[in-house]
Amino acid sequence: MPFQQGSARRRQRTVLLVGIVLLLAALVLAVVLASLLTHGKHEDSPKMLKWKDRGTTKNLQEVVLGRCYNYITERYPELGDKDCLKIWESLKDAFIYKNPCNITAEDYQPLMDLASHHIPCNKSLFWSKTNDLVHRYTKSNQNFLTLEDTLLGYMADKISWCGDPSTPGINYESCPKRSECESNPSSVFWKMASKMFAEAACGVVQVMLNGSIEAGAFRSSSIFGSIEVFNLNPDKVSEVHIWLMHDIGGPQSESCSGHSIQRLKNILEERNFKIICEDNYRPVQLLQCVHNPDHTDCRLCTNST
Repeated sequence: MPFQQGSARRRQRTVLLVGIVLLLAALVLAVVLASLLTHGKHEDSPKMLKWKDRGTTKNLQEVVLGRCYNYITERYPELGDKDCLKIWESLKDAFIYKNPCNITAEDYQPLMDLASHHIPCNKSLFWSKTNDLVHRYTKSNQNFLTLEDTLLGYMADKISWCGDPSTPGINYESCPKRSECESNPSSVFWKMASKMFAEAACGVVQVMLNGSIEAGAFRSSSIFGSIEVFNLNPDKVSEVHIWLMHDIGGPQSESCSGHSIQRLKNILEERNFKIICEDNYRPVQLLQCVHNPDHTDCRLCTNST
């Protein structure tokens, strides 16, 4: 009887030891698998890369919502039916938890549909390399609208955003530049918004270019040169007015008869647009002269002797 009891106890100890060994083996296996999976995620996640552009704007949601509400309540109350919360959600859904180099036009289409609005004829003003001047002009003259004066452009102007496949889904440290990958959130957004802005233009449209740039006022690689000019509709747009502006006291590298302006004219003529080009469009030049009132370029008239 004692012998049988001893054998039973030994069997119980053996079973217990085997159970402990199996449990330890399972724990070791789980740790190894977790390590391998984590290592794989770190290798695949763009978050581990240091992009060259600034990261997502802090408090992005509050910034976008604030701009949206300000636009439809203070600036254009006729757009009061726009749902700013839905607009924000559609922007967030376009990039959150996504690889910032794999953004597509389809990602942004819901946002474009929600935020688009009518642009009155004769008010569309395009620009290239005249960012500060053109927006000072539209602030002083409500007869013209740039892309940044539309709801989409107003909300997105000078802010940054990009996603990351890992938590929290938004990269606040850095975002890719166009030179790193073309299908990044910012580039895809502005291309789509620019295309839509050009397609909506009607009547007489204006474009403000910089004639003080040595490389030429019209650049085929610019948003205007590569997207907007080819999406103007000849059936809706009657004329294209080119305002070729020179910096006050700066070089006059190109005039309306210059080589790059001629390339632009050729593109527009091939698409059956009427064209008018003016060097230093006076209303805009007067705005430039606010900061340089005594410069010779700013004299309204010259005394004859």
